[in-house]
Amino acid sequence: MLEKLYLFIPATLALALSPGPDNIYVLAQSLVHGTKSGVATTAGLISGCIVHTALLAFGVSAIITSSDSLFYGIKVAGALYLFYLAYKVFKSPASISLATNSVPKKSHGQLFKTGVVMNLLNPKVMIFFLAFFPGFLWDPNEGTVTQFFILGIVFMVISFIAFSLVALLAGKISTYLMKNQYVGVVLKWLQIVVFIGIAVYILLP
Repeated sequence: MLEKLYLFIPATLALALSPGPDNIYVLAQSLVHGTKSGVATTAGLISGCIVHTALLAFGVSAIITSSDSLFYGIKVAGALYLFYLAYKVFKSPASISLATNSVPKKSHGQLFKTGVVMNLLNPKVMIFFLAFFPGFLWDPNEGTVTQFFILGIVFMVISFIAFSLVALLAGKISTYLMKNQYVGVVLKWLQIVVFIGIAVYILLP
């Protein structure tokens, strides 16, 4: 168990800190409306992950119970999806854009709800969970529902800490991102390495 978590934690942290639509949105809210707004948005985004974790846990656990070969097929499909994400990042520009001028003012409650809705209505989140989590189960033959929930909780805690750190350091981070032209390149290749690394790990016996 601990061996899998030791790999899962840094992989999750690298993903959480890599520039994507969620943490860029958190950063933009924090820049325009302050740290509390960024944290409220983060709380909403992370809360939505509870539903995705539950759907994944009960759905995939049933598949694991019914067929080992089908579960392996899910892992292969997940690895291929991660390779696809790496390719998309490779083809995308390395620059980071913060459209802060179009960020609407909302209450903390509204930001929380927006974060939840953004997460729940994004099918890519469920697909990513399906691709990411199965490869880190430490015992695919027993207690998989519990294992998925443990992974889900760890993922949510790490992501919340990482996103909140982004919100807390929004001003300094944004200034650095905008001034240093190499940051975007480094973060781009970090994403590629993380996606490919996780995909290869999932495919290993």
